[in-house]
Amino acid sequence: MQQKIHILRSHIAAYYELTKPGVTFMVLISAMVGYYLGLDAPINMGHMALTMLGIGLVAGGTSALNQVIESNIDARMTRTRKRPIPTGRISRLEGLVFGVSISVAGIGLLYAKINALTALLAAATLLSYVFIYTPMKRKTTLSTLVGAVPGALPPVGGWAAARGDAGWHAWVLFGVLFFWQLPHFLAIAWLYKEDYARGGIRVLPLADPYGAKTIRQIILNCVALLAISLLPTVFGWMGAVYAFGAAVLGLGYLYSGWLLARTRTNRQARQVLFASILYLPLLLALMTVHKLLA
Repeated sequence: MQQKIHILRSHIAAYYELTKPGVTFMVLISAMVGYYLGLDAPINMGHMALTMLGIGLVAGGTSALNQVIESNIDARMTRTRKRPIPTGRISRLEGLVFGVSISVAGIGLLYAKINALTALLAAATLLSYVFIYTPMKRKTTLSTLVGAVPGALPPVGGWAAARGDAGWHAWVLFGVLFFWQLPHFLAIAWLYKEDYARGGIRVLPLADPYGAKTIRQIILNCVALLAISLLPTVFGWMGAVYAFGAAVLGLGYLYSGWLLARTRTNRQARQVLFASILYLPLLLALMTVHKLLA
């Protein structure tokens, strides 16, 4: 009996791992911020909880389906070879059924209990990630740009859930997530380019041995991120305190990229990655606090 319970727990843990909990958590945070910023009435906790449940199910299902498709690639890469499917803890069929089931459940929940626009955005996130970005990764380095689109949609979905529309404010949030992702991912690709090569995934640092193009993209996207993060103040949505904080965070992120241009070392690439990990939650917190105190 104890052995059966242990096997069941291990299987449940493997399914949980298949949803990429860390990624799903960040999706939920950005969606929740979008939801809160979009509110023009007191929070309905039940409505918000259903929204987050639906978006979380779709995010987890998207990750599971991605791993089903890329299981052979994951098995060749050091970073991913211990995932549930390469290790045999879950079969590809089990992963497929699980991924489709929770994705459909999430989209259905959003459509039935929230609104059609939020369900549509969730479906667009899943379809673009699984059927466009995932196969592109083996063909072109431009897949990084494509992959940033579904990665930037969750706060738009949260906003749409709260308001029933996707106005310009929501697309500013999209822009912040979009441009934030690019230096973040390029820093990861810089650090793990040999691993990506083993998996047959085309990333810019592999085609750019001296790092010039990669650094240029990091810096240009940090500049774009800095500019778009200040739009809420330019258009009167956020105040001067937010603008100061956004400028400090954006310049810090940009400075990490400039240091990478000077040193071109793995150590500094890790600093770019670290800066990106700090930047996003702090900027979203600034937006949230501004609304809370407004």
